[in-house]
Amino acid sequence: MSPSSQWSLEDSLSSPTRESESGLSLRDGSKVAVIGGGPAGSFFSYFLLKMAEAVDLEVQVDIYEPRSFNQCGPGGCNHCGGIVSESLVQILAAEGINLPATVVQRGIESYVVHMDVGSVSINSPAREQRIAALYRGNGPRTAENLPWESFDAFLQNLAVERGAKIVREMVTGVQWQDGYPVLKAGGVLSTPYDLVTVATGVNSNFLKLLGATETEITLPETTQTFICEFRSSREELQDVLGDSMHVFLLDIPRLEFAALIPKGEFVTMVMLGDEIDKELVEEFLDSPVVRRCLPEGTAPRVCNCSPLINMGGVKQPFADRLVLIGDSGVSRLYKDGIGAAFRTAKAAASTAIFQGISKETFRRSYWPACRAIARDNAIGKLIFAFTGLFKLSRIPRRAMFRMASKEQSGDGHRPMSTVLWNMFTGSAPYREIFLMTLHPKFFLGLVWNLVHGIVPKNGKRKEL
Repeated sequence: MSPSSQWSLEDSLSSPTRESESGLSLRDGSKVAVIGGGPAGSFFSYFLLKMAEAVDLEVQVDIYEPRSFNQCGPGGCNHCGGIVSESLVQILAAEGINLPATVVQRGIESYVVHMDVGSVSINSPAREQRIAALYRGNGPRTAENLPWESFDAFLQNLAVERGAKIVREMVTGVQWQDGYPVLKAGGVLSTPYDLVTVATGVNSNFLKLLGATETEITLPETTQTFICEFRSSREELQDVLGDSMHVFLLDIPRLEFAALIPKGEFVTMVMLGDEIDKELVEEFLDSPVVRRCLPEGTAPRVCNCSPLINMGGVKQPFADRLVLIGDSGVSRLYKDGIGAAFRTAKAAASTAIFQGISKETFRRSYWPACRAIARDNAIGKLIFAFTGLFKLSRIPRRAMFRMASKEQSGDGHRPMSTVLWNMFTGSAPYREIFLMTLHPKFFLGLVWNLVHGIVPKNGKRKEL
């Protein structure tokens, strides 16, 4: 989604504030609870308070988050590989949110795509370093006293500076009193809230509790992934991995995507696919292609987890006085979860301030942002199904490798490189990527390289 398609504060201010048909709206003194203090929750709180100030509306925002993202290891972990796409970096900068050097562990200058037929380095189509490798928490185990700052803590601090209050309690229940939501946290019931925003992600039990209430909220479809951290010296990682994210497209069943992301003295390994399990992880690590990319003497996994990711989205992520954002509702397929958190959080905040907080108002003004992501994900599933066909034969993989390699060695049009870059970074919607594959230069280039792979210069047919 391009920056021009985002909700903007100016657009919202150009229209008069409108209450929902049921009269549910935020007023002076309204209380808003945000369950989850990760990116989605912090973005929502930041924008809600910013927009409220713009229309001279006083609201109280409580962010319920039991974890401290300034803590290393599982206590501060937020289950993320930690890549911010170039398009999101631009959008955040336009919002006045500039990532400091203490948050960005390493700028990613290129992607190195590894296949069994060879490896190719793909530089940014814009020739700019705008991909950020970061930690959502304060790093993995054994990361004490290292000079970085948590991305999630940075965003949370922005919300606090706007006036949000952090409540260090886990929400364990929700009730409804006279139409108002009441939360149970720390064994105590809260006073009623005017609006509850759920930003827990799919790895929290709260969504199950919410699904048991009379809100028509369903649980999103999920799949299990795998993330782990290896430790080496900064010099070794620079020598072997450089300032590149290393992506693996291997013929391993159930594996859609895997990557190694250098971050200071650590390297994060991310595996996405169909229910990643121990056997699949070991098969991936045993691949000669992968072993060549891990520095000698790399310490055993110092941290690992198997989080769930959102694959299907919630069909109705809202109710009266209730809205789900980020992974709790609808997120991008496999990529750019932080970007989806930003978009859904800002759209929900704009709806709550300028439109209302009823189910019908969220359906009219918030749901279009979610629906756009969901529709784009449907196209993404087609793209990943198509790339899955490439893994069934060496000929297509060779064609992809040869086409990208020739593009990187020249100065002309780079259709394959641009498609791969946008798929790996999440910088462009899947619809845009799909349209790129329909461009004559992409199609003809791919066909030419496929033919070259089947009938080489010596006239002998290569094995499939």
